[in-house]
Amino acid sequence: MLKKNTIIVTGGAGFVGSNLISYLLKKTKLNIISLDNYSSGLKKNHIKNKRVKYIKANTRDIFKLIKNPKKIKAVFHFGEFARIYQSFINMNECIDSNTIGTNSIFNFCLKNKIKLIYSATSASLGNQGKDKNLSPYAFTKAKNLELLENLKKWFNFEFEVIYFYNVYGPKQISKGKMSTVIGIFEEAYKNKKPLPVVKPGTQTRRFTHIDDTVRVCYIAWKKNLSRHYSISSKKSYSIIEVAKMFKSKIKYLNKRPGERYASALTEMNLSNKVYRYFGKIKLTDYINNFLVN
Repeated sequence: MLKKNTIIVTGGAGFVGSNLISYLLKKTKLNIISLDNYSSGLKKNHIKNKRVKYIKANTRDIFKLIKNPKKIKAVFHFGEFARIYQSFINMNECIDSNTIGTNSIFNFCLKNKIKLIYSATSASLGNQGKDKNLSPYAFTKAKNLELLENLKKWFNFEFEVIYFYNVYGPKQISKGKMSTVIGIFEEAYKNKKPLPVVKPGTQTRRFTHIDDTVRVCYIAWKKNLSRHYSISSKKSYSIIEVAKMFKSKIKYLNKRPGERYASALTEMNLSNKVYRYFGKIKLTDYINNFLVN
């Protein structure tokens, strides 16, 4: 019988995936396969370690790519299209990744009895679940959660779900269409340009450090209780509050479609309770440290 000695991380060359791989290398002795199409992932995020193998491909092709599924202990599926505004511009790309690609990952794990750890989003939790149709991105993510719940009922499919809240920190995307809020602000500050804030600026978010995020992903996997978890900061900040922390000039951008006005900590209409974890790293400390270095 083959030993299950390998973990797959989809999106392993991206922001969250690459940080997760670093954490898994420290915490386990398992081999790791990164599966990434490099739509936002970068080769500079590769970790030089003989236990890590990088594959450039789409998640929809996972059955062709993984020749020996019996070796796979778990799949951390973080390789999805993950931006709200951009999902209006690139809806086909969003659906291809988050519906077709994710369906392949779910089926791969189901067929081979592999534990799935899936990254959900606070974008589908907002406004008591009503924001799940606010954008193509939120829609696809909400539908994936519904599918998981049904797979659990139909086939006793085992998975862990972790809700992410505006993750920031090392390796975050700071340039281009997939950049994060904190990444955009840092880049503008370094280039002595005004910080761009989408109107009205009063919309709030629970910014969460990457170290806290990957820690909870690991905890969820190790607990192996088939639960829904969230990892966020205890305190929410408005976008304008965060911009002012950088003590720099600000310019306002026009309101965009799909914009959420609150980062909610609410329960969706799911059979699973959401178990909440709160981050240890404060956004204010992170930004102050950035400003002095």
